[in-house]
Amino acid sequence: QVQLVESGGGLVQAGGSLRLACAASGRTFSSMIVGWFRQASGKEREFVGEINWNTGITSSAASVRGRFSIARDGAKNTVYLQMNSLKPEDTAVYYCVAKMASRYRDPYDTWGQGTQVTVSS
Repeated sequence: QVQLVESGGGLVQAGGSLRLACAASGRTFSSMIVGWFRQASGKEREFVGEINWNTGITSSAASVRGRFSIARDGAKNTVYLQMNSLKPEDTAVYYCVAKMASRYRDPYDTWGQGTQVTVSS
């Protein structure tokens, strides 16, 4: 099963940008859907966006649409979450998630450890 290693979290001012990375080990992301969730303190986890590795098709939550984007790098076996125009309400722990594309109807079954993103005002 794939293992997920996240990086790129940190502190950024409102209006700034940050790029998170999710690298796969154990296997490639081929034939998988890879996504991002976030969880703010005291709130439930929220879907941010996802990408089908093979097709490149993405989807995203309305709250981040137009500001966040997801991309993949086959050479590095890595999925990125590019976050622009960050707002304080984007502050959360961000989790990389993955599942086989054939299980698109099912919940994600693999989760990273999470990386903290803090946006100051």
